[in-house]
Amino acid sequence: MSSSTFTDYAISDPIIKAIDALEYNQPTPVQARVIPKVLEDKDVIVTSQTGSGKTASFAIPLCEKVDWLENKPQVLVLTPTRELAAQVSDEMKSIGRYKRVNSVAIYGRQSFMKQKTMLKQKTHIVVGTPGRVLDHIEKGTLSVECLKYVVLDEADEMLNMGFIDQVSAILDKLPTSRTTMLFSATFPADIEGLAKKYMINPERIQIETVGKAPQLITHHVMEVEEGSKLSLLSDVTVAENPDSCIIFCRTQERVKEVFQYLDERDYSADLLHGAMVQEDRFEVMDDFKRGEFRYLVATDVAARGIDVEDITLVINFDFPLEKEKYVHRTGRTGRAGKSGKAITFMTSYEQKFLEEIREYSQADIQLSNPPSVEEVKANRTAFQEKMEAPVVLREEKREKVNQDIMKLYFNGGKKKKIRAVDFVGTIAKLPGMSAQDIGIITIQDNHSYVEILNGKGPSVLKVLKNKSIKGKKLKVHEAKK
Repeated sequence: MSSSTFTDYAISDPIIKAIDALEYNQPTPVQARVIPKVLEDKDVIVTSQTGSGKTASFAIPLCEKVDWLENKPQVLVLTPTRELAAQVSDEMKSIGRYKRVNSVAIYGRQSFMKQKTMLKQKTHIVVGTPGRVLDHIEKGTLSVECLKYVVLDEADEMLNMGFIDQVSAILDKLPTSRTTMLFSATFPADIEGLAKKYMINPERIQIETVGKAPQLITHHVMEVEEGSKLSLLSDVTVAENPDSCIIFCRTQERVKEVFQYLDERDYSADLLHGAMVQEDRFEVMDDFKRGEFRYLVATDVAARGIDVEDITLVINFDFPLEKEKYVHRTGRTGRAGKSGKAITFMTSYEQKFLEEIREYSQADIQLSNPPSVEEVKANRTAFQEKMEAPVVLREEKREKVNQDIMKLYFNGGKKKKIRAVDFVGTIAKLPGMSAQDIGIITIQDNHSYVEILNGKGPSVLKVLKNKSIKGKKLKVHEAKK
């Protein structure tokens, strides 16, 4: 069954309110197929292309199904990369914002103890990479007894990255009475075996041909000798003059080389690769999403888990030798119903891989000539003007959900025997307030955070400066962002 609006589903007002703020105006095909099945607690196997809205297809119904009163995790989402874990968790929090759904992301290269502390809070949803999730389960810091829903996101990539044994070990430790969802852009035999072992009569939902490149993207290949790639890159970027572009390279060393070339020519650019500190990777991605710079030079770490709607051009500086990587790289453009362009540089050695990619992606990949000298010269002025133009930052959709929310800091927590119910009991009794105006509450040993929703934060802050919590006078101010 398809639906014209999200209100046609059995979704409560707090979730609908968040969906409206996020500007999800109409269900995409994958959302129209998946949402009703998840609401019915059906196991599903979904093959759908990147940029099709698949994250919201499970995030919306799962936020709806979560029981807010239950303190232990009810949903577990496994993802192949740290970037995707953070992105999915943010999406969950945004969609569940007005229902006060709390989602926690856990992954490697982040403090285990910090994650342990977060998991001690009321946590409805956990999103994480297989290795770190298994570590928490085995150490008893992630409770699985109340888990009712499990999502394997980008299952094919988890297989490619060697996580299949860890995923199986996790599933073996979870309650058998659960709903399991598997999302995968491709469906190799090992994934099918996983589904047969751990899923109960799953319904197959296939939105597009597996591996098929999105139709809103035009695909071009340009033949070039290895030593002439940087010169061609310069000509292509001037001729195309994109608003936002990702340049994919095969190795970290090549990323650094290409970035240095662009940086020396005053391009608005930054770089991203797997050897970077995690916080730096997140910062680069956030800056790119906001439009702080136009060109991102990256390894395939950026081919998954990047949801930026306005990328107009993808350049494969290095030819993707694996056909799946071509689909995932080029899928960074042409998202959310917008058109895009993909240009791939190909050496004579790499020609033998082209036909396999054409067949797999079902994309009309055209052999194109490099930009002419005249074309580059004609576009040079416009290119320079765009490079020198002031940055116009994009507002992330999730910021619209958060704009009426104020997070308050209190200098008291568990050691003062402060509980969440103490904050709710005090704040909900204030004039014009109710429990529905109180968001996520985080209580740590010596301090606490309380979110106030619906634009009521300033008035609550003013009153609480002269009011006690559980008979204790606590200092309170707006939390630092």
